[in-house]
Amino acid sequence: MTSRALWSAIENLHGGVYFAPESKARYEAIGLKGYWMGYFASRSAALGTPGPELVIATFHGFAPRLVERALPDAWRLADRDRVLEARYSLARDLLANVADQASALAAKTRSVLDGVDWAGKPLAAAHAGLPASDDPVVDFWQSVTALREYRGDCHLAVLTSAGLGGAASNALAVATGWSWFADQRTMRGWTEQEWAEAIAGLVTRGWLAPDGTATETGTAARAQIEDATDRVVAAGLDREATSRLLTLEDDLVAMAGQWADDHPALAGRTHRSS
Repeated sequence: MTSRALWSAIENLHGGVYFAPESKARYEAIGLKGYWMGYFASRSAALGTPGPELVIATFHGFAPRLVERALPDAWRLADRDRVLEARYSLARDLLANVADQASALAAKTRSVLDGVDWAGKPLAAAHAGLPASDDPVVDFWQSVTALREYRGDCHLAVLTSAGLGGAASNALAVATGWSWFADQRTMRGWTEQEWAEAIAGLVTRGWLAPDGTATETGTAARAQIEDATDRVVAAGLDREATSRLLTLEDDLVAMAGQWADDHPALAGRTHRSS
């Protein structure tokens, strides 16, 4: 089975595009308005020009109103191909300090995608289905992104099967230390009332105490969710894909570490979908 360190490396190499200081300006330059419109449009563009319902379903964890303020208006303001190109350009710039390694690993990383079962992983499948780039740095990032979204789709399947909606998933992650953000509630667009209702539901399950802190049961439940995600991820990789990923692990972990050293403000800000 692949390690958490590998998936953390993939997360970091993919996720810098969302938190780079220049990201908002890049998308505004092609007509989008504000950070969240750039985020939702750029991350969902692999799906085509989706409306808010599809993005709410595939991203999970975000308050619907936050998505609805960005979509479908984004597609009237910016062409989807330009959105994708802005995203690739940003990724290329962010990987500049590891460009040689990215180029060297591009073909091997893309080959992993041949052994992934995309059933039930719509966001990952959409990214895997995008045309390969002639730029090896971008092609590497595209493949890493498909793998990141693959684990994300698996994670959402586990969360929803556990009966956790968007607000509850976030509240549990915060309480059990699985969230990197102190402002998770406001960042994901949830109101105080919605957050309180999510906590109340988790209290009823015995996962949180009334003050919102995690119980021993809740901490164990959240750890089990992560373990279940690992199992679902492993089940969707054939033997060859697993072997190729394990072969890449040391290089990707080292590469992510080098990238993080040069981007300390971005490292650790990358995130799961919930």
